[in-house]
Amino acid sequence: VKLMHTNKTYEVKEVGVFTPKMNAREKLVAGDVGYVIANMKSADEAKIGDTITDNTHPCPEPLPGYKEIQPMVFSGIYPVESSDYEALKAAMGKLQINDAAFTFGSESSTALGFGFRCGFLGLLHMEIIQERLRREFNMDVISTYPSVIYQVTLTDGTELIVDNPTLFPEPQVIQEIREPIVNVYIMVPGEYIGDMMQLVLEKRGDVTNTETIDDMRVMLSCVLPLAEILVDFNDRLKSMTRGYGSMDYEHSGYRAAKMVKMDMLIAGDPVEAFSTIVHRDKAESYGRVLAGKLKEVIPSHLFVVAIQAAVGGKIVARESISAMRKNVTAKCYGGDISRKRKLLEKQKEGKKKMKM
Repeated sequence: VKLMHTNKTYEVKEVGVFTPKMNAREKLVAGDVGYVIANMKSADEAKIGDTITDNTHPCPEPLPGYKEIQPMVFSGIYPVESSDYEALKAAMGKLQINDAAFTFGSESSTALGFGFRCGFLGLLHMEIIQERLRREFNMDVISTYPSVIYQVTLTDGTELIVDNPTLFPEPQVIQEIREPIVNVYIMVPGEYIGDMMQLVLEKRGDVTNTETIDDMRVMLSCVLPLAEILVDFNDRLKSMTRGYGSMDYEHSGYRAAKMVKMDMLIAGDPVEAFSTIVHRDKAESYGRVLAGKLKEVIPSHLFVVAIQAAVGGKIVARESISAMRKNVTAKCYGGDISRKRKLLEKQKEGKKKMKM
C-alpha cells in the first residue's frame, strides 16, 4: 500500500477490525472500522486523515472532506531529566497518532536544555496532554508559559506568523501586530456581576451584552484577547464566584494591539525560556510578578544575583537575590567597630575576585 501524504510504500503484515479488541481478518471492506499493521519505522509516518491506496493501482488524489486542525495555544515542554528526551519524543509521537490537533517540534533552551514546542487547541487540551504524559508514559515534564499566535506585518509589507517569543522581530521593523481575540460567555450568580465586569476590564476586555437567565443567574457576553485568559482567568472566576461561575469561549479573529517582547535577564544574561509577548501597558506589572517568582526559586550564590525584566533594552522590573555569606564577625566580641568593618571589607574583596 501507499500513503498519499508521504508518498511512501509499505508491506501490509496484517489487517483486522476492533471488536473492541484487535481481531485479524483476511481483508477490510467498505464500512469496516479496522486497523492495518505495516512496516513503518516511526509514528511520524502515520498522519491523521491520510488516504491509504494500492501501490500498483493508486487513486489519482486523496479522499476529500478532511480538514487539518490548526492549534491556537503554544507552550514549550521539556523533560526534567535531559536523558528522557528520546522517551518524551516517542511518547508525544504516540499521542499525536490519536490526537490530530496536537502538534510538536524540537526546540532547545539554554536554561532547560532540549525539548519540544507544542501546539494545542486551548487550555484544557494543553492540560490533558501534560496529564497523559505523566500518567500513561510516566514522564516528568516542565512546561513554559503558554503563548498564542500573533500576526505581524513588517515595514516592508511581509506578513509573519509568530507563535514563539524567540521568533518575535525587532521593534523597528514592525508596522502592526494583531493578536487573537475570543468571544467569552460567562455565567455567574447575579450578586457577582460587578466583580466579573471589573475582571473583564482588567484583562483588556469589553462586556458587549448582559442577559438575565433566571432569578439567580446572569450571562455576560464579552470580547477578550485570548492571551489574557490563558493562565489565571478561569481560576479567578471560580474564586470570585465561590465555584458557581462558568465560562465558555470561541475564537473571533484578530485585532491590532500594542504587543512587545519582554526578556528576563538573570545575572545580566537573557534566558529565552522565560521570554514572553505581553501588552505594552502590562509589561511592568507582569515583569515584577515574574521576577518575584524567580527570586523564590533561584538559590542564593556567593554574590548578588540580579533578576531583571527588559523590554527593548529598557529595564522595567528588577529583583535581587542577596549574596550568601559566612558570618566572619562571629568571633568578634565587643571591641572597636573598625575591626568588624575590616573583616567585612576583606570578605567583600574576596567575593569580587570570585565573581571575576
